[in-house]
Amino acid sequence: MNDVEIRTLTDDDAYGWHQALNAGFLIDPGPAREDVEARVPLIDLDRTQGAWDGGRCVGTFRSFAQELTVPGGAAVAATAISNVTVTATHRRRGLLTAMMAADLAAAKERGEAVATLIAAEYPIYGRHGFGPAAWTTAWEVDIPRTGLDRRYAGPDDGGTVRLSDGAEVRALGPELFERFRRGQAGAVTREERWWERTTGEIRVSLGGPWKEPYYVLYRSPQGEVQGLATYRVDGSDWRSKLPHCEASVDKLIATTPAAERALWRYLCSIDWVTTLKTGFRAPDDVLPLLLPDPRAARIDSHADFLWIRPLDTARLLEARTYATAGSLVLEVVDAGGLAGGRFLLETDGVKSTCTATTRAAELTLPVGELGTLYLGDESPVRLAALGRATEERPGAAARADALLRTARRPWCPDVF
Repeated sequence: MNDVEIRTLTDDDAYGWHQALNAGFLIDPGPAREDVEARVPLIDLDRTQGAWDGGRCVGTFRSFAQELTVPGGAAVAATAISNVTVTATHRRRGLLTAMMAADLAAAKERGEAVATLIAAEYPIYGRHGFGPAAWTTAWEVDIPRTGLDRRYAGPDDGGTVRLSDGAEVRALGPELFERFRRGQAGAVTREERWWERTTGEIRVSLGGPWKEPYYVLYRSPQGEVQGLATYRVDGSDWRSKLPHCEASVDKLIATTPAAERALWRYLCSIDWVTTLKTGFRAPDDVLPLLLPDPRAARIDSHADFLWIRPLDTARLLEARTYATAGSLVLEVVDAGGLAGGRFLLETDGVKSTCTATTRAAELTLPVGELGTLYLGDESPVRLAALGRATEERPGAAARADALLRTARRPWCPDVF
């Protein structure tokens, strides 16, 4: 790394650090100092690193405490990694490797079982032991082609869909999200500041000026809030006196199927809107099949999203539930020395134990592939076919598949 120094951030470093962050993400290279000052209290300086070449920051790295929901509804402690950049002038000097190693070692020491991140680029993080654990899909819906009745007047189950505002969402949203999170493998915690920023209580414009969205809540017939959607509308496109307006969903969460159906139905019935962009959703979202003509929902994007890196294999495998009872001996190869070893997993489907063992391995795989499999979205059989997992005992991949796979795909609704 020559003369480049990696150090923990201080208040005095914040402006230069944000300059490098903006350069890495192709944002304004000269952020307003008041915006940087407003953001500094929102980050944990003790878990924020910068690489400095003389007086200029040339690399950024930040982490924060998080919980990850796993199959079965348990939450495991995670280190969430974000704001990773290396300036183009300083590539291939080991800056990311050094910052990543320091953060993962500290997370292991703190007792966090896993590291999480949203990968801007696919090829970067596999070499650090991460694997893509949950994917995401975005649809663009041609509303006139859906076959839906545009005269829709609301849910027919006795529930209600009503427009709301930031203050009400700030009051009701966190509790609703916690109920949602407990049932969604791949979901991560939202801090109080997430809600403050989302509802405009705190306004930081480093990524562009904050604009208030529309908020809509679904309440059950008993009055319980069971769903929330936020969306934005561009109503400017009129041609020959006919509207061609577009609605874009920011977030949509629901704790019941009825709430999810009602919110999508509302979004597909907004006057003048002919195109609905769903934003990033679970790949097996109900939306396309909710439409009389599912072809009206065209896939706009389908890609990896949440990546995870096991730090404590035994704790992770014990934390989740499994599709069936069984046992499996896994050999986990970890060049980073954090989560490797040979482990015996035994489960009745709900309660599980995972311990170090000297028994012969049945399935061998790198730690990143364990990350890919952990939330139940990928097939061990497919990884074995790709040469990314090795069957030491015939049929082990199929048994692992039967244990690990989940009925619904994991999904992380948030960028962090």
